[in-house]
Amino acid sequence: MAADTAGAADAGGTTPTTPTTLEKRPRPDLSGVGNAPGSKKPDPIIVGDGITRQFGGLKAVDVDHIEIQRGAITALIGPNGAGKTTLFNLLTGFDVPDSGKWSFNDKSLERVAPYKVARLGMVRTFQLTKVLAKLTVIENMRLGATKQRGERFWAAPFAGLWRGQEKSNTERADDLLQRFKLDAKREDFAGSLSGGQRKLLEMARALMVDPELIMLDEPMAGVNPALKQSLLGHVKSLRDEGRTVLFVEHDMDMVRDISDWVIVMAQGQIVAEGTPDTVMQQQAVIDAYLGAHHDTDLREMDEKALEAEAEAELDAEAEEGKA
Repeated sequence: MAADTAGAADAGGTTPTTPTTLEKRPRPDLSGVGNAPGSKKPDPIIVGDGITRQFGGLKAVDVDHIEIQRGAITALIGPNGAGKTTLFNLLTGFDVPDSGKWSFNDKSLERVAPYKVARLGMVRTFQLTKVLAKLTVIENMRLGATKQRGERFWAAPFAGLWRGQEKSNTERADDLLQRFKLDAKREDFAGSLSGGQRKLLEMARALMVDPELIMLDEPMAGVNPALKQSLLGHVKSLRDEGRTVLFVEHDMDMVRDISDWVIVMAQGQIVAEGTPDTVMQQQAVIDAYLGAHHDTDLREMDEKALEAEAEAELDAEAEEGKA
């Protein structure tokens, strides 16, 4: 998660790690954006064209055009196997597409390594958290700091070259731990945290990079209800700071609550876009989740309800088989 960002050296030779000043802005006005797949946005931070990824006979991603609006919270939704996480991996350099091009802030990211993508200000979290279990919480946070002088071979033996910077990094890490209510866990091993606390730690550590765009892969997966509201508040605060958020999620309540825009994928393709209220009523979205010939409004059915219905049908079939 560590990345390099530009920082001017002070008179003492240390590099400040204070966050870059982001432009705080009102929620973007997307009312004039169309609902067709690949709709043009007023100020996109990510633009991609012709992105494909195939595994054997399965085309996991086949996206003609995608734009992510700057300063907005965009949800990427779709049924399991729709290609959402694979698209995340392609955009962030963790996988290589078969074809296509995409850019971040007008800079091409084709074949750019993940750590270089992070250096540009585009970081991600994972559905399965990547905390370093045998390091303490504060040590995990320090690892996210950028351009650390003490990591250089020639500088490591000379504490005077990096002690001031490490102090600054630690102060920033402590501020973030307090913000995410993890300060009481500061000296605990990261492996001792609950699933929800690990999600919070990963999000806090990502902010040590001071990203302009943060991508969250199923941030609510495995999180108990007590921490869900806290996570929701933190995601909203990222937008309030002027950051852009793109997240994959199955929790429709969360999607409706915090999203400015929703992009729907099915079978590797983008099938619909729109505001949360409008996209849930589109026939293409209903078909993607429920199959064709359904007229149910997705606002009335979240994923848990769909799973419960499917399980009930399987149980009924099992009972019929016994009879």
